[in-house]
Amino acid sequence: MSPAPEKPANPVVTPQVGLGRGAPSKRTAEPCTLVIFGASGDLAHRKLIPALYNLAVSGSLPSPFGLVGYSRSEHPDEQFRTEMKDASNEFSRRKPVDPTVWDKFAAGMSYCAGNFDDLAGYQKLKAAIEASEKRTGVPGNRIFYMATPPSAFAPILKNLSAAGLIKKGASKPWTRVVIEKPFGHDLASALQLNQTVHSVIDEPSVYRIDHYLGKETVQNMMALRFANSIFEPLLNRNHVDHVQITVAEDIGVEGRGAYYEEAGALRDMVQNHMMQLLTLTAMEAPVAFDADAVRDEKVKVLRAVQPIGKNDVGRLTVRGQYQETKVGDELLPAYRAEKGVAKDSMTPTFVGLSLAINNWRWSGVPFYLRTGKRLAHRLTEIAIQFESIPHALFGNEQDSDRPNTLILRIQPDEGIAIRFAAKVPGEAMQLREVTFDFRYGSAFGEQAPEAYVRLLLDCILGDATLFTREDEVEASWKLMDPILQGWKEHPKVSPYESGSWGPSDSDELLARDGRTWRRPCGFASLRPRLRIGGVGSADTPRTPRVQHETYTASRA
Repeated sequence: MSPAPEKPANPVVTPQVGLGRGAPSKRTAEPCTLVIFGASGDLAHRKLIPALYNLAVSGSLPSPFGLVGYSRSEHPDEQFRTEMKDASNEFSRRKPVDPTVWDKFAAGMSYCAGNFDDLAGYQKLKAAIEASEKRTGVPGNRIFYMATPPSAFAPILKNLSAAGLIKKGASKPWTRVVIEKPFGHDLASALQLNQTVHSVIDEPSVYRIDHYLGKETVQNMMALRFANSIFEPLLNRNHVDHVQITVAEDIGVEGRGAYYEEAGALRDMVQNHMMQLLTLTAMEAPVAFDADAVRDEKVKVLRAVQPIGKNDVGRLTVRGQYQETKVGDELLPAYRAEKGVAKDSMTPTFVGLSLAINNWRWSGVPFYLRTGKRLAHRLTEIAIQFESIPHALFGNEQDSDRPNTLILRIQPDEGIAIRFAAKVPGEAMQLREVTFDFRYGSAFGEQAPEAYVRLLLDCILGDATLFTREDEVEASWKLMDPILQGWKEHPKVSPYESGSWGPSDSDELLARDGRTWRRPCGFASLRPRLRIGGVGSADTPRTPRVQHETYTASRA
């Protein structure tokens, strides 16, 4: 028998790539040119350019790097650079901008004016891209970002193909296309858009972006579940009573009435953002942390969700619309009084759903979803409520009515909290709910980067893990279409006051199952922007019973 090899005195340790901040990264970004369609629009000013600047500050942008803006309005290159600098000074988390970093970043910027549906404009764009690549030294890698209305997606794709700027089967130099939400208006339009996309470019080069997936807390959901042995074994039908997902906004449609009339809360929030949160909460552990493995598991969840048929919409869905409400001396208008909204509109500004996932892990565990405009607080969270204790061990029947809850706060004040029972100091065995909470700001001592920072970098790197695949989009729309059809045949929109938590029908959605919506306290006691008198106790945060149970959240 051969002797065992001797161990080296100083073994070499290979660093592992992890999920946490500070983990060594082996990802290398290749030089490329980013073309932004709709470069004069709000998304480019508020999100995209500030995110790219922050990547430049952190040294994450490839070198060389070029940026070409394309929009209808005429802008000399220098004016475009000045406007983008002003936007970064206003909207970047790092401000004022560092002149040295900005000058180097802005040196690769240029602008081209043209219409989205005019092929001649794309020949002009092609010349502008080639001039940029020659000036910056980028070797032909290109990303085309559609920060435009959805109606422009198909014309842009077709004209890019006709101009020879994108083509199927190309590998080097590479070309990628980024498409913003909403991806389709219903299942038929989503299928049609996918067909258009695939006629000009291959699926691996398509990045359907949903900015929720770029949020730190959303990504941390996978770390929480799959990097901690204390949580994952409990997240199943044997231990979880139900799950609540809330995406609440305290503002109205803010001048976007015409758009919202076409979308409504279901299309605007549920089909994309909330389905993403649902799949990340319910998915099985992927075989690897890569694009196909993660997205395979998300699609499995969507396919396991029991569709709500048109005859069940009255029982399993709720629609609401905010009404005129007086707040102090200010009279807030009803949705139907907003600019661009029909006086008899039936478009919901609030949606509540009760969903069932028919698989081994979650069978019998209801998932309750709610989203709306002009609600009491700006809040996005996932609350996983565990089963109550089987009997009142300490002689108080109320003890069994204090189930443990795992709360994942997406915004604001991103973090994770666990609610549990503890003994109050004193002679008697008296229990109260207390909370352990982890907050990103205090734990890491810095503000979490914007979602677009992570997503833009992933696109440059060619990592599609946090982007939506075609079958995921289609599976989501297959769940939404029957609801939309049922609402047409059974029209009912319930009114609710601005500053409340939606219509009373929403409470009934859970009350029929013997449950109630979680009050937004125990993790954070939020200071509402809208303070409405007469709101019921179910809508009002309770006064904290122990000092560390709540904290006051920032309104930033």
